[in-house]
Amino acid sequence: MANLKRNMIELVKEVKEGEIVTQKYLTPVFIPMSVVYEAIDMTEEIEKSEGDKKAGSEKELLEKLMNFVAEKVYNKQFTKEELFNGLHAPDAIQTLQEQIIFVAQGRQTDETKKFLAEKNR
Repeated sequence: MANLKRNMIELVKEVKEGEIVTQKYLTPVFIPMSVVYEAIDMTEEIEKSEGDKKAGSEKELLEKLMNFVAEKVYNKQFTKEELFNGLHAPDAIQTLQEQIIFVAQGRQTDETKKFLAEKNR
């Protein structure tokens, strides 16, 4: 059990003269099974919302996703607002969904695998 899977997210902290300053965060070493149940519920909500394209419901869902990722998946290492302002807009929804998929299915991104491999050298 010593080699538990972890995931990573990279957030933009600031933009200086066209250069970005980012910070990478790793999920906690242990994520309880109860969080998987919540991730499954979030996945179901995402699937339901794909058929219902009302702006209000999409914004509510994004709020829930950001809150879940910041508080449950990353255990409050950053706030929902830092997540909201630190994700690059074209990739934001995909990034949030990848975090949910990690919790629900244990699937890591290639970028995370590479980062963890370099970190463990």
